[in-house]
Amino acid sequence: MPALLTPDQRYIVVRGRLWRAANPALAATERDALTRRLMNARREVAAAQRVGDAERLARARGEVDAAKVALGERGAVWWTDGAPDLNRKLVKNTPYATWFDRAAASGPAR
Repeated sequence: MPALLTPDQRYIVVRGRLWRAANPALAATERDALTRRLMNARREVAAAQRVGDAERLARARGEVDAAKVALGERGAVWWTDGAPDLNRKLVKNTPYATWFDRAAASGPAR
């Protein structure tokens, strides 16, 4: 099953687990720039691992983290209603369980 976005757009569900989604309030141009930054940093992580450069790897991982924080996927939550962060929780153990069961039952033609 492909990743699903929760109705409130806070999470994507991958293999039954919630992962915080990017802040939907970001302007498209900003989100695109941050996504490019993230992808470049991930490529740099892979390159650093290939050559075994620990310092380069640490810098690259810091860039990945900074991009994810800027996107809203890490760090402080981007919503303001006081709801807890359920990042990395199994969807079946969260308030999204019923929604997910219905979405999964409806299949790919959602």
